[in-house]
Amino acid sequence: MAVLAAALAAGSVLPASAASTATPAATAAASDTRDAALRQGLSGLVQKDKYPAALAATVDRDGKTRNYAYGTGDVRTGAPAPVDGQVRAGSNTKTFVAAVVLQLVGEGKVDLDAPIEKYLPKLVRGKGIDGRKITVRQILNHTSGVPNYTEHMLDDLLGKDLHTYYQPRALLDGALEHEALFEPGEKWSYSNTNYVLAGLLVEKVTGRPLAEEITRRVIDRAGLRHTYFPNVGEQRIRGKHPKAYHSSKPGAPLVDVTELDPSWSWAAGQIVSSPSDLNRFFKALFDGKLLKPAQIKQMRTTVAVPDQWNGKQVRYGLGVMSTALSCGGVMWGHGGDIPGHATRIGVTDDGRATAIALTANAAPTPQGPEHALAVLDASFCKK
Repeated sequence: MAVLAAALAAGSVLPASAASTATPAATAAASDTRDAALRQGLSGLVQKDKYPAALAATVDRDGKTRNYAYGTGDVRTGAPAPVDGQVRAGSNTKTFVAAVVLQLVGEGKVDLDAPIEKYLPKLVRGKGIDGRKITVRQILNHTSGVPNYTEHMLDDLLGKDLHTYYQPRALLDGALEHEALFEPGEKWSYSNTNYVLAGLLVEKVTGRPLAEEITRRVIDRAGLRHTYFPNVGEQRIRGKHPKAYHSSKPGAPLVDVTELDPSWSWAAGQIVSSPSDLNRFFKALFDGKLLKPAQIKQMRTTVAVPDQWNGKQVRYGLGVMSTALSCGGVMWGHGGDIPGHATRIGVTDDGRATAIALTANAAPTPQGPEHALAVLDASFCKK
């Protein structure tokens, strides 16, 4: 259940010199080796870890792309999983929202080190919670101390409220009923509430709906063809997609949760995308197509993450994570868990990218999530 409250993700960068030292033949051979490792890993996630489907997309240094689909898109009919099918991207949505906020920073409309009170006056108030003491930066990097609303509604989200519509302010109000986790800037704690606040900030500053701003500023600009922010009340997935499943615990029966109301995740996790589009988005982000160099630098300024989040290997920036690779260097990305889907993404500074999407967020086997991260790492490191 805890995976709904937080999305453990991966991303990063290998040294730029890694690309320049390889001959074309060596680069091709390494690419083929990683392709074989990814195929084997994805097959294992289906065969051994019992995910109904495992989808993936990769981009090599030379820009060559590959798409993969293993398993079934429908456990009832046995239909094959669709290549590059659409999935709920969960907390990767946070990176989209952070990109919009940083665009507003670049336009001089938002100050990262100003209190959220400046943009949302008298809204952020609670037990030990004061918007006059919490900066925009602390909201984006999860050092605000604001409690995580999803920790207090998980059972309902997978039960009676699976098809319930939530307004963003209701999500915030639910969080503010609880005491602050710590003083702003004192510690780090992943909180979906932070990104509800970031979404409200975008709407207040722009005067437009968050979905419209993400579409105009990010989705259209990056040329994402299979990505969208669902409309109010929209519960189905629009394009070709595998069905999504939830398992209450390892070994429990899979329940079809393809259709649900994602409003409870809003700015923290509502976007629908595909593996290839997620790669395209993160590459556009770090290639400078969406942000100015100064804002990319801010996004990649990270803080330490506690050990329970593999803190020795993971650091959190502004809506992105850096994760150490087993072969050295790091990858940048995020990741997401939402009922029925788990996504893991990584991009490197030498131009490579891998996105993996699984059609169950609560893994059918205890080792599933760990194995998924190992497959992601192998897609960059297998020699």
